[in-house]
Amino acid sequence: MQEFLIAAKPDLQAARQGWLKSLAGERRLSALTVDAYERDTRQFLQFLTGHCGGPPGISDISDLRPADLRAYLAARRTDGAGPRTLGRGLAGVRSLLRFLERQGLVNAAGSAALRAPKQPKSLPKPLTAIDARRVVSAGEQLAEEPWIAARNAAVLTLLYGSGLRISEALNLSGTELASPSDTVLRISGKGGKTRLVPVLPVALQAVAEYRKLCPYHLDAEGALFRGARGGRLDPAIVQREMRKMRSALNLPDTATPHALRHSFATHLLGRGGDLRTIQELLGHASLSTTQVYTGVDTARLLEVYDAAHPRA
Repeated sequence: MQEFLIAAKPDLQAARQGWLKSLAGERRLSALTVDAYERDTRQFLQFLTGHCGGPPGISDISDLRPADLRAYLAARRTDGAGPRTLGRGLAGVRSLLRFLERQGLVNAAGSAALRAPKQPKSLPKPLTAIDARRVVSAGEQLAEEPWIAARNAAVLTLLYGSGLRISEALNLSGTELASPSDTVLRISGKGGKTRLVPVLPVALQAVAEYRKLCPYHLDAEGALFRGARGGRLDPAIVQREMRKMRSALNLPDTATPHALRHSFATHLLGRGGDLRTIQELLGHASLSTTQVYTGVDTARLLEVYDAAHPRA
């Protein structure tokens, strides 16, 4: 897609900035989601600059037709965007147009009439229970520094034992999980939603071992998990360590830090966990998001059936 220095006229640029502020302030979307919407709508405005023959203003998008939006999706598909990227891009454009419609500036009917690209059906890729236990074991960590090995084990144990996102684990303050009585964490997840998650004794032990070996003072002003130089631990470091473990333990490429969160949900469901409770533990806004794990569990049951049944 051709790039342009000027993506929109001042009136549309100002309205778009107001929309982005509303996403972060009123709707309390995460910074990553707002960044994605900003990028998607910037690409949309760049497309319209070529499509309309000049930088678009509000008057140029006041009555966008489905054909205009289909042309945008086709251009993005030509650039290599997949169905998920196209779906998210269309969602961003729709959100912007609905925001402008509420202000009486445009008609968003054209975007509402357009069907989103069909999304491929894919299931989460959890680890087996045996592999998950190996990944979180202190003895399997590959870091040479004992305190860093203990730190990695503690982070990974929280991802698997409490179903945390990696960002949620790394945002814990230095005073959290400091006592054996700290068996519940109050987590602020996506959209600023708060949930309570239990902490297993094995996770408390892993954090206690890390605290004992960590060379840095851990207090409320700083992060619980520190990098080698004492700053907040970067998620990329955890992801890199996981890649090393994949090779050392002969794990599949789908074994990532986030796969431990998938494993948490899948293993709970497989042992009779209630779907609504798992939804609350994961912090999913919709039960339909959590229901994807029922597909994982069913797929595993069918694998066992095919492997074990004498007539399979």
